[in-house]
Amino acid sequence: MDYKKHSELTEIIIGVFYDVYNELGFGFLESVYRKSFAVALRARGMTVKEEAPITVYFRGQNVGDFKADLAVNDLILIELKTAETLVMAHEAQTLNYLRATALEVGLLFNFGPKPQLRRLLFDNDRKKARRHRAGGAI
Repeated sequence: MDYKKHSELTEIIIGVFYDVYNELGFGFLESVYRKSFAVALRARGMTVKEEAPITVYFRGQNVGDFKADLAVNDLILIELKTAETLVMAHEAQTLNYLRATALEVGLLFNFGPKPQLRRLLFDNDRKKARRHRAGGAI
């Protein structure tokens, strides 16, 4: 597993997270942070998809449609939370989103009372089946 995959890009994104957190603080809805984060990332020259579609397939059939909060440069999946603290379920959700896409790096950010983040990896060679990506899905 390449623990440094997209490390330069993730470091920039993490810096932008702290910029947004320091400017807005905590207490807003997740949608406010998502839109603010997207504005700040685009200002840094990044390509950002908001509510990027994710389709989960099982034995070749669509069994679920979800939306990742942000996808950056078609390389990094970002999941945002506004919780008291990050829990294992948040990490599991982000890892499952990675499993369902061709993306390998996920950043989980919490705009809670204290800023929190996790960097998660799921290498494509570890994914059991190739995922179908239809109609603009990440």
